[in-house]
Amino acid sequence: MKRIFTIITVLISLSLIGLILIQVSWINNMVLLRQEQIKHSVEEATKMVGNELAQHKGGFTPGTAKKGLLSDAFSLDIFKPITIGQRFNLEDIRNRIRRTFTLYKLKDVPFEFGIASFDKYDNNVFEIVTPNFAVAFEDTLNNFSFNWGLEAFSGTAGENLTVSEGLFVVVPNIKSLVFKDLRWRIATSVLFTIIILAAFYLTVRTMLRQKKLGEIKNDFINNMTHEFKTPIATISLAVDAMRNEKVISDKEKLRYFSGIIKEENQRMNRQVETILKASQLEKQEVDLNLKPVNVHEIIKEVVGNFALQLESKNGKVDMHLNATNDLIDADEVHFSNLVNNLVDNAVKYARENTPPQIRITTQSGSKYFTFRIEDNGIGMNRDTVKRIFERFYRAHTGNVHNVKGFGLGLSYVKTMVEAHQGEIKAESTLGKGSVFTIDIPLRKV
Repeated sequence: MKRIFTIITVLISLSLIGLILIQVSWINNMVLLRQEQIKHSVEEATKMVGNELAQHKGGFTPGTAKKGLLSDAFSLDIFKPITIGQRFNLEDIRNRIRRTFTLYKLKDVPFEFGIASFDKYDNNVFEIVTPNFAVAFEDTLNNFSFNWGLEAFSGTAGENLTVSEGLFVVVPNIKSLVFKDLRWRIATSVLFTIIILAAFYLTVRTMLRQKKLGEIKNDFINNMTHEFKTPIATISLAVDAMRNEKVISDKEKLRYFSGIIKEENQRMNRQVETILKASQLEKQEVDLNLKPVNVHEIIKEVVGNFALQLESKNGKVDMHLNATNDLIDADEVHFSNLVNNLVDNAVKYARENTPPQIRITTQSGSKYFTFRIEDNGIGMNRDTVKRIFERFYRAHTGNVHNVKGFGLGLSYVKTMVEAHQGEIKAESTLGKGSVFTIDIPLRKV
């Protein structure tokens, strides 16, 4: 079973790692693809705007021409070509670019732009730029830029005579833009990856819990077998003894052996009731008969029932019932069993050759009644303290072999405390003893 569990865990882990790597690769490819799509759209949009602007090249503005010259006999000194930067203002070009970006589904994409003219030595001078263009244009690491030449079309008056110009468009922080554009897809991918991780965690946790439950149930079956075998063997011996001719004729011996049979039968009945009670608690079938109860009276009655056991071990119980108000709404039977289980544990788990010393104290506040029971028994380590309220769990008692039970007592105690709207807390030090503290709401007057 352990080997199968390891194999399943390794296989699931490998599958999960592979799936995560595929997801990361898919997201990376999706980001790169989207980035290239945006770049291509920006390039096409820039070309379209550039071609629209280039249509307006080739016009001239009158210069200082001499009178008497024919219109077809002109000199370049007389006429001066108009550049795109002179023909259009900043907002005109911005609106053209924005309309074209919208056409290419780049409506929310920010941009900076500039119009530059070039001399015969290819030195550029920006005639018109947006306020942040210079900074954006220089940051080539984070920003994407594209330029398109603005040349006069063939056949126009200014062909080969106009100044060379170019339209520069910069898209700032293109990677951030891509991630923003794909945020829902990436978030969905990450979400499903987290769900798969959570499912894997829950699967492994469930398998571990099932394994622990299997071990606990095996221990429970072993304990139950032991608990029933002992009274059955005792009853069998008593029945065999009663068949003896000498015993049959002796009424005192018959009475003695029949008493043993009755006592062992009652013991088995109690064990059956304990198991049935645990089953009812698991199904939430227990109905509490709540009524006003004085806790001090229940504590005194329970402690009195342990007088003989404590006397046989030279133990004692110190009671400091300091609560000024001990009236609560409780089911008297279940609450008595609750206190009985705590005292019983304090007696059972006493240290070897050490008389049990049990201290019970009570206090009351404005809303809660506090019941505290402290012993000097074998105590528990931290791991045990965390699990003592689990059903069927029994702490390892070292050399204490006379402690019997099904591991249902403290589970029952916690269930009953919570059923009474209270809280229970356990503290313990190995080799020194344990402390259980219960807070139960006081009865509202």
